Amino acid sequence: MTARRTVLISGAGVAGLALAHWLHRGGHAVTVVEKSGGPRDGGYPVDLRGTAVEVARRTGILPRLREAHVDLRRATFLRADGTEVASVPARAVAGGAGHLEVRRGDLTAALYAGVRDDVEFLFGDRADTLDDRAHGVDVTFRDGRRRTFDLVVGADGVHSATRGAVFGAEERFHHYLGHVFGIYTMPNTLGLSHELTMWNAPGRAAALYAAGAGDEALHAFLTFHRPTPPGAPPHREALAAVFADAGWEVPRMLDALRDADDLFVDTAGQIRMPRWSRGRVALVGDAAHAPSFLTGQGTGLALAGAYMLARALVTHTDHTAAFYVYEQGTRPYVTANQALAGGGGTTLFPSTAEALERRDTRLRSLTALPPPPAHPAYSALTLPD
Repeated sequence: MTARRTVLISGAGVAGLALAHWLHRGGHAVTVVEKSGGPRDGGYPVDLRGTAVEVARRTGILPRLREAHVDLRRATFLRADGTEVASVPARAVAGGAGHLEVRRGDLTAALYAGVRDDVEFLFGDRADTLDDRAHGVDVTFRDGRRRTFDLVVGADGVHSATRGAVFGAEERFHHYLGHVFGIYTMPNTLGLSHELTMWNAPGRAAALYAAGAGDEALHAFLTFHRPTPPGAPPHREALAAVFADAGWEVPRMLDALRDADDLFVDTAGQIRMPRWSRGRVALVGDAAHAPSFLTGQGTGLALAGAYMLARALVTHTDHTAAFYVYEQGTRPYVTANQALAGGGGTTLFPSTAEALERRDTRLRSLTALPPPPAHPAYSALTLPD
């Protein structure tokens, strides 16, 4: 009897959990290592569109996700002085027919529930070194333990340690897209419910997102345009300085920013790599091809990429052939969705007064137009059976 292929997945986010599901289902022995102390919960709402919705259906989690759907009803856009530009039904700015929005924690919880009893999880740990050998990948974990796996997959995000260890420094693959952003939660003192409110000034935007009823915490979002990458990793003080003179509810957002313990600050950027595998190590999700939040497609690409990688590994006993099939089948879909970043930045966060006025004119017209069709890129990948 042939021994089951052993696979170590680094990262228990969307890509890692989805890959674990499909590899286990295909007969592989899967171990997931995650630096967090347990399954991730919370997180901002994420979008599933087109191909990603079909992956969720095949995974068996679509009914649960539909129950957890964020019922965003309205999007309101404000000028720098706080006056209203337009208030439109959410469907006018959403992802078209079939679009599904859920809290990230609800998605990861659904994926984790499907594999927690069948997959080995090493929480509160990480793979410190990877030694790719002819017989497998020798892995040394943070606590000093050593194990050997047939394959290792990095599903550890934009700033992937797996990618850094095997493929080289992040700056070789990271393409800055001109924005710095921060996201965190704050009390819903405004009583917002199932709505998005966005304040804009040229080159700056602040948004409050109420994913639920008025007693649920708000997702606060700040972003500003910066033509060149910051010389050091961005931090909360940089955000506070840029928005120090802003009006509307931004002063209250900055008060919450100072004390936020869940703040995530980063630059908007994409990961673009000539190859997603080397030897016995491959990458999936943001680690391989982050499209940036400007596309709204990071979660969708993670789900689809995990499905395609798992199917290739289940179909091909030779990992080199499997990695080739995975990349050839997935890359056109990734490229099409990464190309959406320019439109996302221009529409939501115009950097000049002229661009902002053009955006506002388009927004005002949405009140009289039908919902936009889904972008073809969302369904640019037909999943193999």
